[in-house]
Amino acid sequence: MDFYLTETQKQVKQLARDFAEKEIAPYVRKYDEKGEFPFEIMKKLGEIGFLGITFPEEYGGSGLKYLDYVAIIEEISRVDPSIGLSVAAHNGLCTNHIYCFGDENQKRKYLPELCTGKKIGAWALTEPQAGSDAANLLTTAVKENSCYILNGNKAFTTHGSVGDVIVVMAVTDKTKGKNGISSFIVEKGYDGIIVGKKEDKLGMRASDTCSLIFDNCKVPVENLIGEEGQGYKQAMEILAGGRIGIAALSVGLAQGAFELSLKYAKERKAFGKYIAEFQAIQWKLADMATQIESARLLTYKAAYLKDQGKDYSLHASMAKYFASEVAVRCAIEAVQIYGGYGYIKEYPVEKFYRDAKLLTIGEGTSEIQKIIIANKILKEMVQID
Repeated sequence: MDFYLTETQKQVKQLARDFAEKEIAPYVRKYDEKGEFPFEIMKKLGEIGFLGITFPEEYGGSGLKYLDYVAIIEEISRVDPSIGLSVAAHNGLCTNHIYCFGDENQKRKYLPELCTGKKIGAWALTEPQAGSDAANLLTTAVKENSCYILNGNKAFTTHGSVGDVIVVMAVTDKTKGKNGISSFIVEKGYDGIIVGKKEDKLGMRASDTCSLIFDNCKVPVENLIGEEGQGYKQAMEILAGGRIGIAALSVGLAQGAFELSLKYAKERKAFGKYIAEFQAIQWKLADMATQIESARLLTYKAAYLKDQGKDYSLHASMAKYFASEVAVRCAIEAVQIYGGYGYIKEYPVEKFYRDAKLLTIGEGTSEIQKIIIANKILKEMVQID
């Protein structure tokens, strides 16, 4: 599968694997059980350049490609998907939004500390009534003199309580629908930001998720990203790239579940034979391996297209949809192969099982991805090649 990668990218992938096994693996259960954000691990990830992967060195980034990005996310998620999620959200959402659409002053002010992990980024689009219907925002931003006054609630914000820099989407003109949505850079220290409920989640427990409340929060006018009314369009473009990250995360989770299943099947005996000798188990492993390879190919192709500056949105949705569903199936099969032990927290496939489901929901549900794919191929008569 590594034929897509250059020798340098293979070395980056190996660096990510070594880091995950040495620095993350020993602490996975601790962070999961406590629901604790891994500040120390994120700091180390910043030090080796994994929190500014695709951004230019002049802004403190590593200057790598999207193929490097997916390889890194995959390897981290193979060990702990929740940390993979945090790395993907930090790179692909907040930091990427500022890089893609911010002006030069905004980039130079915020990117260096984000890219090096000195500050954590958050991205606030979803609201209690606006999940898949992302244009149905109620949070408002009213311009008063040199500030915008933000009021409203955001839900399910990754890094909501730990983020230092938050990109927030809010309505600046109610009469224009989605074309009246704008985006802003909000710093954690601004008055009027209230960190709400921290979600007690089924999985991905080391990745911080909470609600945010904006109560007459004053944001300087210079923190408007782009122009008024561009926020929704910006957000959709950011989500398209973010889906590649979620696909990579899904591939990593599925690979981790598969490797554990393969190892266990060759060690566990039943009826006097290793369970790997039974066709029922062999077929499960065969299906897992084939589906993971297919998901990886889709994901790498989407990343390759993005690196080439080509339209990647269709393949990003395909990769996110297929890979996330594969992750769920592989996690289920891993628990089944482990049997009763797969249901016990002492064995890591239990965590993969809990973590996997979010991947078919976050950054656009599987159903939303199918709508995007169908619209693209029907309206544009896309030839898949």
